[in-house]
Amino acid sequence: MAADLSQIVKAYDVRGVVPDQWDESLAELFGAAFVELTGASAVVVGHDMRPSSPGLSGAFARGAAARGAVTEIGLCSTDQLYYASGALDLPGAMFTASHNPARYNGIKLCRAGAAPVGQDTGLAEIRALVERWSETGAPEPAARPGTVTRRDTLADYAAHLRSLVDLTAVRPLKVVVDAGNGMGGHTVPSVFAGLPLDLVPMYFELDGTFPNHEANPLDPANLVDLQKRVREEGADLGLAFDGDADRCFVVDQNGDPVSPSAVTALVAARELARNGGTGTVIHNLITSRSVPEVVRENGGTPARTRVGHSFIKAEMARTGAIFGGEHSAHYYFRDFWNADTGMLAALHVLAALGGQPGTLSALVAQYDRYAGSGEINSTVADQADRIAAIRAAYEGREDVTLDDLDGLTVSSADWWFNVRPSNTEPLLRLNAEARDEATMTKIRDEALAIIRA
Repeated sequence: MAADLSQIVKAYDVRGVVPDQWDESLAELFGAAFVELTGASAVVVGHDMRPSSPGLSGAFARGAAARGAVTEIGLCSTDQLYYASGALDLPGAMFTASHNPARYNGIKLCRAGAAPVGQDTGLAEIRALVERWSETGAPEPAARPGTVTRRDTLADYAAHLRSLVDLTAVRPLKVVVDAGNGMGGHTVPSVFAGLPLDLVPMYFELDGTFPNHEANPLDPANLVDLQKRVREEGADLGLAFDGDADRCFVVDQNGDPVSPSAVTALVAARELARNGGTGTVIHNLITSRSVPEVVRENGGTPARTRVGHSFIKAEMARTGAIFGGEHSAHYYFRDFWNADTGMLAALHVLAALGGQPGTLSALVAQYDRYAGSGEINSTVADQADRIAAIRAAYEGREDVTLDDLDGLTVSSADWWFNVRPSNTEPLLRLNAEARDEATMTKIRDEALAIIRA
């Protein structure tokens, strides 16, 4: 029987439970199919610290090497794999399930230059090949199978990131870093080497069973240890990375989270200054209004997109944008092949804080101008029906505008909210923002009452 990959081939990557949903035999077929799709004579392969990652990535490399050369870079973060794909100009495969529990694993694929591979850009074709070959057997390998070579890219990756930020004026800072037993424990020491930082490491031991907490800083419960340690140490700031270390969350000297929208605005201002005060900056439609405001104030052009890295990266490429940011703490840089790297965003925060005498909370206050609800999920029986009910409630009001870029966004001069359906669960996701807390609470509760009616 052909393998059923419907549960593991997602919109942007491959992800599922090992070995229940996929295993090394399928990973080998994915490697062969990836080379078939890209037509590349060589690919680069890396993996995270999960127990199943070395075996899966090794099997993928065997499948790929039967049709071309493979460069294995071993243990790496996802943005380190993107670096290798960009610097070596090779298609790449990263074995990780990011912040998912230990029993999961997956593959993030990219073409040469870190260009993303998703359902519409090759992943559907790869799935079809793997399903067919799992039933019939993969075609014969090339007459002269390729070689597998190993290469360490960590030092070059760290040097490239540091070349993109002026760190010469950074004053001594005390920084607590929670790697969550993920790949930040591997990359942070190299990237931060030589900077005037008193580094307080937390959970740097690579352990894909995540013994301390989930490596998902988007969940406030997973920031508690970092917040406590920042306060105990009297640190200047704290940084938290997810499992594959491509996302970075920031907490200030009081242990309070800094919103990813504020980080996006801060980095946007710095990247605009670095590019002569001009350039396009991408933001998704549920980042704060402060982001496009700061972009315009610094001479840039804001561009609004749907939520999701494929939309951000496509718009980055289309517009030649210098930077892009999302509410989920993904940060994209033109000079990093339009790919996302939380580590580069972290270096910008360190440079901004360390280049002046004040605190991080004072620094980010200028970028954090509104009261936001955060994302609130509601289980609903009929997503379309509830969105239609919201539309009916606000349509025709002279003080509001409606748009359908991603779900439904309802806006006025002083507030906005967006409701969008989950693609995988019977959920509606609400994000609301207003000039003050009282207005935000009122608008949020009005929308929730309709959603949950």
